[in-house]
Amino acid sequence: MNSSDEKRPSGCPIAFGLDVFGDRWTLLIIREMMFGEKKTYGEFLAADEAISTNILANRLKLLESEGIVDKRRDPQNFRSFLYELTPKGYDLAPVMLAIIDWSGKHDKRPDRLTAMVERVKNDRDGLVKQIQQRREDAAKRSSN
Repeated sequence: MNSSDEKRPSGCPIAFGLDVFGDRWTLLIIREMMFGEKKTYGEFLAADEAISTNILANRLKLLESEGIVDKRRDPQNFRSFLYELTPKGYDLAPVMLAIIDWSGKHDKRPDRLTAMVERVKNDRDGLVKQIQQRREDAAKRSSN
């Protein structure tokens, strides 16, 4: 039995997903890459939720080890790295859109109707096409 089996002895697909991307910070980092097009450690730190440096480093390592994120040197600054979603990472788009839909329906605080909820409501197809194009671009980069 490998360590993956030890974590999920039931073989439950929900448990698998939660082990990989099921905490607040991991999904928010994915959000920043998928919708905010953020790529650098500093950009993730500057997000509204104020993630701590140790949690950010830990989650980026997890996402990289799971093949959801690629990490490469920044060609503009060799001391820095760029993080980008892989095709596997972009495959989380339906999950992210479902969370946005659910939140738009159930978060009744009047000041919480975000631009993203509105975009999903009014231009879901356009958003999906944009995400699909980014996924295709990521697949091309990973095949090179």
